[in-house]
Amino acid sequence: MKAVNTETKPRRRSTLLLIALSLPVLAILLTLGTWQVQRLQWKEGLIQRVNERMAEQPVPLAKIASEYAAGEEIEYRPVTLSGSFLHQGERHYFATWQGQSGYFVHTPMDLGGGQYILVNRGFVPFDRKDPVTREAGQVEGRVDIGGVSRLPETEKPSFLVPDNDLDKNIFYWRDIPTMARTAGLPTDKVYPFFVDADAKPNPGGLPIGGVTLVDFPNRHLEYAVTWYGLAFALVLVLAHWIYRQWRAKA
Repeated sequence: MKAVNTETKPRRRSTLLLIALSLPVLAILLTLGTWQVQRLQWKEGLIQRVNERMAEQPVPLAKIASEYAAGEEIEYRPVTLSGSFLHQGERHYFATWQGQSGYFVHTPMDLGGGQYILVNRGFVPFDRKDPVTREAGQVEGRVDIGGVSRLPETEKPSFLVPDNDLDKNIFYWRDIPTMARTAGLPTDKVYPFFVDADAKPNPGGLPIGGVTLVDFPNRHLEYAVTWYGLAFALVLVLAHWIYRQWRAKA
């Protein structure tokens, strides 16, 4: 009489169950890896576009404003502008520059004709937040400056970011309407974007201009390799299991 292997059916069921559980996981891992590859291509394209944009010749602020109104991309566009700083309305944005904590000084500029724009003049350390400690840099009269146009946050980035402290004039995210309002400006006359001033030194050395950071974290290749690697490891484990079951049956 032929012997019946009572372990065959349970072993087959466990193998089928393992395959059924592994395939969705494998599909998820492959999907995540493919998504990271797509993100990598998008990020590399973004970095290239920004670098090309930063290398363009500066254009007048009026041109940037008209392009913004038309829905065109203005982020990181070199720009020139002329006006008078309203130093009494400077707003302080909490920031770190070259390893030192302090503030980016956003000062309203009167462009004339009832129009205003906030200019990020640059970085000052914590102990130089008070304009009295850097009077030489509070330039008076009409000035011509260069920089790059920037888009502010449209809302608080996340719950981890503190609320802007209006009483202490400390901003943790750039709320342009609130910055303008607390600076005593008519919000409907203030451009909804701002300008990072270039690195041309200010009298007295402060604020330190040229603080624009073009730094886009790009670890998508690393993430893609991780997800694909996990998928490959899962296939190896599954193949090893099936091979062992086949050997046991044989």
